[in-house]
Amino acid sequence: MVTNATIQAVNGLTARWAGVSDGGTVFSAAGVWPLLAFLADGAAGAARAELAEAVGMPAAESAGAARELLGAMGRMRGLDSALGLWTGRTLELRERWEAGLPAAAHGVLTGDEAADQAALDAWAAKRTDGLIEKMPVRVTRDTEMVLASALALRTQWLSRFEDWPMWPRTGPWADRKLAGLHRSSALLDRIGVADTPAGHVTELKVHGDNAIDVRLLLGEEGMTPGQVLGAGVDVLARRVSVLPGPRLPYGEVGPGLSVVKVRAARPEPPTLHVATVGFDVDALHDLLELHRLFGLTTAMDTGRGHFPGISAGTPLAVESAKQTAMARFTALGFRAGAVTAFGAAGAGIPELRWITTRVDARFDRPFGFLAVHRHSRLVLSAGWVTEPAEYPEEPEYPAYDEDDEDF
Repeated sequence: MVTNATIQAVNGLTARWAGVSDGGTVFSAAGVWPLLAFLADGAAGAARAELAEAVGMPAAESAGAARELLGAMGRMRGLDSALGLWTGRTLELRERWEAGLPAAAHGVLTGDEAADQAALDAWAAKRTDGLIEKMPVRVTRDTEMVLASALALRTQWLSRFEDWPMWPRTGPWADRKLAGLHRSSALLDRIGVADTPAGHVTELKVHGDNAIDVRLLLGEEGMTPGQVLGAGVDVLARRVSVLPGPRLPYGEVGPGLSVVKVRAARPEPPTLHVATVGFDVDALHDLLELHRLFGLTTAMDTGRGHFPGISAGTPLAVESAKQTAMARFTALGFRAGAVTAFGAAGAGIPELRWITTRVDARFDRPFGFLAVHRHSRLVLSAGWVTEPAEYPEEPEYPAYDEDDEDF
């Protein structure tokens, strides 16, 4: 069982990463955090202190927490996770550090750059079921060690969406024909409005069939991705108050959210109507560009070694650190993958006699998302949607020609 302290540490990294994000993106702090934790355990001096700060716990506790996290993720339905370590033939690892890694994680770098790269790429593709085709770091002649993680998550909605176009009337997506996703539900508790210091955020919980849910987050106009996604993390940690759907007053009650009285042909319970968009987003992150966020400032100095707890005979420094991530949200479900690697080196007009309540939620401008394990509240993937999927055009059929042999 993963502890709450570890979950808060991983989710805290999610919020901090979101705070420096800009534009459409997707990332997985859950993919980076175990690697940072293992590096912290083997680091010394300033590198150890910086990595411990990024991990959010003492370096002496980080490896145990990483093993705990990897074990918990390995038991989550709908999530495949793996950790891999490859070292050069002459690199001798500290037994204590190597013993802390998952069993069967250790491979060998042969020195043949092309063959080693092909092996690493094949590992990434296999461990993510083809969602990520290549390892984000490249093997060079100076590479002594590669430490990598892979995540692949998938879920099908308990209640699917219906596909039909959306035409936003205002905002950055105005007048575009988008791949709209729509559904109605009597479960008003799926929607709520969070009151945060930066502004109000509307949160929609879309439940998957395997305890992996996606939370869509729409902030007030002018709120940054970091503020909106950070609010989502605060909701998970119960640090901010949320007014749930059944308690919402009438009127414009939150970003993209309204509650109205409508006439109905028969008695009906209050209903939540959701309109959002499908999206397919991918990103490549160079973690060294955010070295302060990930505690890598000292560790990337190749002038000397920083990891005597990993190898006594070979000085090591971080030469590359990257993550490739993707996420796809459709009418049927959600899929996301991430590979992170560190290289060292109706009809008619009815009679409307009844009154009912209708809650309308509309995500028709840039918004954030968090893919969350429902029971632990661990964020597995996060991102910001700026380019929704376009609604497919009707196929063009060739004119019929009696002389065409294809007919």
